[in-house]
Amino acid sequence: MQKITAKDFTGQNAWDALDIAQIEGATVRLHWTDAPYKWHVNDGAEVFVVLDGAVDMHVRDDGVENVLRLECGDIFHAKDGDEHVAYPDGVARALVIEKTGSV
Repeated sequence: MQKITAKDFTGQNAWDALDIAQIEGATVRLHWTDAPYKWHVNDGAEVFVVLDGAVDMHVRDDGVENVLRLECGDIFHAKDGDEHVAYPDGVARALVIEKTGSV
């Protein structure tokens, strides 16, 4: 058993992660970041939970870009094939659950 206090986790580089668990083909990771990720499409579903800070999640649907503001406690769900990129507003920590090996 382990207790993890998200706000105490800090990476040396943006999007550094603490691997928490692997559950039947999925990884559960705590990410720390202070910089945007990159546009990507997962090869499976992704659940992104903001635990600390705020993140602007940019999404593209049929070539149209929208921005979803995610505050602490908000959950973003991307289905297989959904194009998106996360832009933190300052330092942010997020719990990400996705297929093992996904981008």
